[in-house]
Amino acid sequence: MAAPPIAITPPNQATKVALVSVLLICGVLASVLYVAMNVFIPLQWQGYSFASQVISELSAIDAPTRWLWVPLGIAYGLLMVAFGWGVWVSGRGNRPLRIAGALIFIYSIIGLAWPPMHQREVVAAGGATLTDTLHIVWSAAWVAFMLASLAFGAAGFGKRFRRYSIATLATLVVFGMLTFVDAPKLSTNLPTPLIGVWERIQIGVVIVWDVVLALALLRMQGTTPRPADKPSLAGAAR
Repeated sequence: MAAPPIAITPPNQATKVALVSVLLICGVLASVLYVAMNVFIPLQWQGYSFASQVISELSAIDAPTRWLWVPLGIAYGLLMVAFGWGVWVSGRGNRPLRIAGALIFIYSIIGLAWPPMHQREVVAAGGATLTDTLHIVWSAAWVAFMLASLAFGAAGFGKRFRRYSIATLATLVVFGMLTFVDAPKLSTNLPTPLIGVWERIQIGVVIVWDVVLALALLRMQGTTPRPADKPSLAGAAR
C-alpha cells in the first residue's frame, strides 16, 4: 500500500507565514516592553507616585526619567508599527480586521511623534507652551484611533472575542471618565490621588487586548489550511 503524500508548504508561502508571525510577535514584545517600562522607569525618579501621577509625566520636559523613557518609547512604538502591519496582512479577506491593523499602524505612528508635556508644576506656574497643547491633541487622536481599532478588531472575529472586546471598551469608558474628571487638575497642580491608577488600568486592558489579538492570529498562522478549504477568520475565533 502506497504511503499517503506528504503536504509540503511552498517556500514562498512558508516565508510569508514566518514573516507575518514575526510581525505579530512584535505586538507581544511591545506589550512586555511597555509593562517593564512602567515598572522600572518610575523607580528611577525618587518621589514619583504610581497612583497620583500619569505616565506622560515620565517623559515630560525636564523630567529626570525622560532620557530613559524616550528611547524605550521609540522602541515600543516601532514594535507596535510592525504589529499593526502584521494584523493588516493577517486580515487578508477579512475587511474589519484589515481596518483594525491599519488603525493600529496609524496610532502607533502617532505615538512615535508624541509632543511632550511640561511638568505639572511648570504648567501651573504659567510655563505651558505649544507642546503642551499638542500633547493633548495627540492624546485625543491616539485614543480615537485606538478605540476604533478595538471596534473593528471585535467585528473581525467571532462571538467570544467580540464579547471580550466589548468588555475592554466598557472598561476603557469607565476609567477614561475617571481620568477625564481628574485631568484638569494637572494644569493647576491640584492633588490627583488616583489618576495614575485610572490611567494604568486603561493602558493595561489595551495591552492585554493587543496580546490576545496577537496570540489569536498567531494560532491561525500555525494552522493555516489550504486555500480551497480555508475558513473565515470570524468563524475560526468563535
